[in-house]
Amino acid sequence: MARKIKPFRVIGAIAAFMLLVLVCVVSSWGADGAFEDENGFVRCDPTKVMGADACAKCHEAAVNVWRTTPHFATFDSLHRKPEAKAIADKLGLRSVKRNDVCTKCHYTCQEVDGRQRVVAGVSCESCHGAARDWIDKHSDYGGPNITKEMESAAHRDERIKTSVALGMNNPANLYSIARQCLACHTSPDEKLVNVGGHAAGTAEFELVGWSQGMIHHNLLASGGTMITPSTPERLRVMYVVGVMADLEASLRATAAATEKATYGVTAARRAAELKKRLYAISELVDNPQVDAAMQAALAVKLKLHNGEALVGAADAIGQAAYEFAATTDGTSLAALDPLLPPPESWKWQAGEE
Repeated sequence: MARKIKPFRVIGAIAAFMLLVLVCVVSSWGADGAFEDENGFVRCDPTKVMGADACAKCHEAAVNVWRTTPHFATFDSLHRKPEAKAIADKLGLRSVKRNDVCTKCHYTCQEVDGRQRVVAGVSCESCHGAARDWIDKHSDYGGPNITKEMESAAHRDERIKTSVALGMNNPANLYSIARQCLACHTSPDEKLVNVGGHAAGTAEFELVGWSQGMIHHNLLASGGTMITPSTPERLRVMYVVGVMADLEASLRATAAATEKATYGVTAARRAAELKKRLYAISELVDNPQVDAAMQAALAVKLKLHNGEALVGAADAIGQAAYEFAATTDGTSLAALDPLLPPPESWKWQAGEE
């Protein structure tokens, strides 16, 4: 893809890219309550899963809405679907619910008495991280008699920071949630696709459109009802972070490919399309993280047996997305509004999957 870099951005963008690469090499910025699989995708640690009932003690409204979604219904429905059984048969799997190939994306697993059991479909902890280490800190507003409404701003900042350090994917940084979505919506398993016939990712997935439908994922701003869409400023940040996280995941999937077949070809084509989206963003806004991510994407070739370079670019783009989400409030991103999907296209209305 041809790319004309604005001259005044070149030095700063390259420097930022090199800094991001250095940061990724010398530090780990992933949550402690999560772990990475062989392809570098963050997974929920079953030994630290508490279950949705633990979340419902404070977030009853959120859990009740979750129980109406396809993510919840997966627990009872997925293993009964003929197409799921067909994929399992091709892979030689005895049960959809009893192997990591299926459970790591479609279910929540909890370790009980040394044995992993499926306890839910895609649940709270699938997105926010296994809660054992952080749930008490997350729900402490400053003392036994202090409510959320009474909590000081300083205590809230410290509570969020500590919860994140203990393993929580807190939506205060949108990237921490976006990467969880894309870890599964890019189907990071070559054999699952090429042999099992599973779809190579959700082709139409886009973070804004898929997070603002049935649930809106906007618990705090909506006062617990989750029926209020996010603000335009937050949607702009969400769109950029979604493109970056999707590109990161697609690069990781491309890096994992060992043959020129459906899995690798689809991942590479998806990455190429996301490069175009990121380019369109970079033409409309002047932002160092966007430029750094663009430089990382342009510097790597989408081809087989280029895993080290692809993973390096994915690391840099992921770090850029994290920094962007942490430092940008969306007020300066109004130029991106024409790129955002309109409300009528948002997914996950009742009954959709």
